[in-house]
Amino acid sequence: MAEDGSPGDPGGMETLIALAERWRLLLFGPLAIGVAVLAATYLITPVFTARTVFLPPQQQQSAAASALASLGGLSSLIGGAAQRTPADQYVALVLSTTLADRLVDKFELLAVYDKDLRQDARKELAKNTRAVAGKRDGLIVIEVDDESPQRAAEMANSYVEELRTLTNRLALTEAQQRRMLFEGHLQRARDGLTKAQQGLQASGFNQDSLKAEPKAAAEGYARLKAEITTTEARLETQRRTLTDSAPEVQQLAAALTVLRGKLASLESTVTQGSTADYVSKYREFKYQEVLFEQFARQYELARVDESREGLLQVVDVARAPEKKSWPKRALLALAGTVAGFVGLLAYVLGRHRWYQATHRSGGAHQAQRLRAAFGRQ
Repeated sequence: MAEDGSPGDPGGMETLIALAERWRLLLFGPLAIGVAVLAATYLITPVFTARTVFLPPQQQQSAAASALASLGGLSSLIGGAAQRTPADQYVALVLSTTLADRLVDKFELLAVYDKDLRQDARKELAKNTRAVAGKRDGLIVIEVDDESPQRAAEMANSYVEELRTLTNRLALTEAQQRRMLFEGHLQRARDGLTKAQQGLQASGFNQDSLKAEPKAAAEGYARLKAEITTTEARLETQRRTLTDSAPEVQQLAAALTVLRGKLASLESTVTQGSTADYVSKYREFKYQEVLFEQFARQYELARVDESREGLLQVVDVARAPEKKSWPKRALLALAGTVAGFVGLLAYVLGRHRWYQATHRSGGAHQAQRLRAAFGRQ
C-alpha cells in the first residue's frame, strides 16, 4: 500500500506506462528531427577531399644511427624511442610555413578563404590539410579538403612539387650534401681554370717554352696538388658527420700530411731563370685543369649516389574526387535521429518523475516551495 492508502504499482511498470502513453512522440519525434537534419545538410556547401601518396627518399643509415643500432636493446635506454624517421621529417616539411605560404600565393587562398591576413589563410589551409606517414611502409599520404574538387587535387599535387623544390635546396640526405659541396668546389675550380688559362696565355705560351719544364713533371705536380685539394674536400665532408677521433678522419688527415710534404719538396725545386714565370703559370694551369677534372668526377659520383638514394617518388597522383567527403548526409541524419530520441526520452521520463513527485503525499507542498524558491529575487 502507498502512503495515501492506494495500492502501489511497481516503479518499472509506471515508467513503461508513461512511455507507452507517449509512444507517438518517441517514434515520430526523432524521425522528424532526422528529416530536418537531412534537409539542413543540403544547405551546407559540399567539401571534396583529394589524396596523393608518395615515397620519400630512402637514404643510407648515418654513422650515428649505425652506432646506436649496434647497441641493440640498450638503444632504447638512450632515447631510441624518441628517434624520428625520415618520413616524419618530410611530414613536418609538408606542414611547414614555407610550403603553406607558397600554396597561399599559388592558389590565391586569401581570396578563396575570404581572409585579409596571410596567417589566417595559413591556419585555414592547415585545417584543410592532413599529412600522415605510414609506420611500416614509409609512405606519406597527403589529403586536402576544398570546395572545388579540381583545386583540391591541384593543391595536393602542388604539395609534392613544392616539397621537391624545398628538399633540393635543403639537401637533407648525405648524398645531396656531398653533391652540393662538390658542386661549389667544381664551380670554383672552373673559375680557377679559366683564370689560369688566361694567365698562361698572357705569359707568351709557345712550343719552345714548353721544353723548359718537362710536361710529365708539370702534370705530376698538378696531380699532386689537385689530390691535396680533393683530399681536403673529402676530409671536410667526413668531419660533418664524424668526430676527429674517427678512423676515417684520422686516415684522411694522415694522407693529407704526406701529400703536403711531397708538394713542399717539389715546390722547392722550382726552375729559376727567365722561364720561371712561365713554368709557374704552366704548373698552375695544369693544377687547375686536373683539379677541375677530379671535382667533376666527385660531383658526378655524388649525383649518382643521390639518384640511387632516390627522389620523391609519387605512388598515387591526386585526381579530382568524384564524390564529396562532407557532409555525410546519412550519418548526420542518423545522428540527429538518435540524439532526438535520447532527448525526447529524457523529456518524457523527466515529466513522469515530476508528476510522481508532485502527486505523492506532501509532494504538492514541496513543489510549491520549489517554485517559490526559483521565484525569489
